[in-house]
Amino acid sequence: MRKAGILLPVTALPSKYGIGCFSKAAYDFTDRLAEAGQSYWQVLPLGHAGYGDSPYQSFSSFAGNPYMVSLEELTDEGLLSKEECESADCGKDEEYIDYEKIYNSRYPLLKKAYERSNILSDSGYRQFERENSGWLEDYALFMAVKEHFNQKPFYEWDDDIRRKTPDAVKTYKEMLSSETGFWKFVQYKFSYQYGKLKEYAKKNGIGIIGDIPIYTAADSADVWANPELFQLDEDGRPEYVAGCPPDGFSAEGQLWGNPLYKWERHKEDGFSWWTERLRHSFDMYDILRIDHFRGFDEYYSIKYGSKNAVKGEWKKGPGIELFNEAERKHGKKEVIAEDLGYITDSVRKLVSDTGYCGMKVLEFAFDSRDTGAANDYLPHNYVKDCVVYTGTHDNQTLVSWFEEIAPDEKNAVRDYLCDYYTPDEKMYMPIICLAMQSPAKLCIIPMQDWLGLDDRARINVPSTIGKNWCWRLKEEDFSPNTAKEINRITKRYSR
Repeated sequence: MRKAGILLPVTALPSKYGIGCFSKAAYDFTDRLAEAGQSYWQVLPLGHAGYGDSPYQSFSSFAGNPYMVSLEELTDEGLLSKEECESADCGKDEEYIDYEKIYNSRYPLLKKAYERSNILSDSGYRQFERENSGWLEDYALFMAVKEHFNQKPFYEWDDDIRRKTPDAVKTYKEMLSSETGFWKFVQYKFSYQYGKLKEYAKKNGIGIIGDIPIYTAADSADVWANPELFQLDEDGRPEYVAGCPPDGFSAEGQLWGNPLYKWERHKEDGFSWWTERLRHSFDMYDILRIDHFRGFDEYYSIKYGSKNAVKGEWKKGPGIELFNEAERKHGKKEVIAEDLGYITDSVRKLVSDTGYCGMKVLEFAFDSRDTGAANDYLPHNYVKDCVVYTGTHDNQTLVSWFEEIAPDEKNAVRDYLCDYYTPDEKMYMPIICLAMQSPAKLCIIPMQDWLGLDDRARINVPSTIGKNWCWRLKEEDFSPNTAKEINRITKRYSR
């Protein structure tokens, strides 16, 4: 069945406390999605964002983002007062997240809520603690010790706890018991609040499409607790890191800096860490998008300390074995494989063998710099089992993209659409309709494109830091009239 959805990060929701979260605004957005005739809400990774506030650089592959815990709900529970929340400086710009202010205001409030919670008497908390002990204990201790060492990366901690010796773990757990309790409390509240929102969405016919990065952050509980699974030196620093080679878009390539996996070690124990990560994600989402899927076929390896990604080499990944093992343990699941960029026949075969849906991005279909791959993104060449996007969180908004592409590329778009009269600034709507009418079984449109916003609403510019992940939706933007128009277009194309 043909379906449609909207892409919007949770953090981009309206909120009077500076950043989107699981508050009433999330429920209101879900209601509006239903009014708009949508079947899915696609979110970015919900993990505890670390370096650069990027959801793709998380302190844990399992933990949720503390910023998404609703202060309003904690107030309703009597753990915070409305006055305490309103007196905190969370930033005043309703369209922009000020992460420095959020960091300085949110954690003191969450710690007050924890201190008042009497959480150990909560049977639900005890159950959560038992069911998630496999990752929760390491994560809570990691975050507590990190705070103890003034937020230094774990490879700069004292040697004994850096190496996670049993004696050091015992010592720090006793010394930081209150701090580890706080991080567990936050994760419990995240899980509880997200679970309620997901159930509400389900009752309203809205599924959640989640997202996980292929790699972990170098400074993460994952790497600290499982160093044998990563390509590290004896001090815990990466030996080789991930990225992408130079192409028509970047002369120096992309240097991500994530440590690479020791895939042979993963294979030896039946990919247990990865399959547990996938199980956790399958439990959270109705459909799972896996970022940089081609890295499971071949991954680009760059020597740690390199200034760019020019000097790297392709290495063989785990291939189909990982996904066969995941299916054996968890059954067949709905997955979107992010197979963008330079795609080889072996990557195409891996996506086909898994039975997952690949991705198509219309902004890539008319790029004169990459004519070899462009045809793969033209709708008349789509296979049914794919997901089409106008653009992703890493791309320009449609308005700015069409404004900035070369004249011959604009002509190619208009020729393909047989549209020579729509003004440039309104061309986003015919392009959205092109995605909606395509053969793809699922069509996902970023909220900014439906609203006709320019790059001031862009989510991320890859390989840059400082201004990403900051845009927020204003409460009045997704109006009933907008939802009605989206519904009309969605029904027009039988989605």
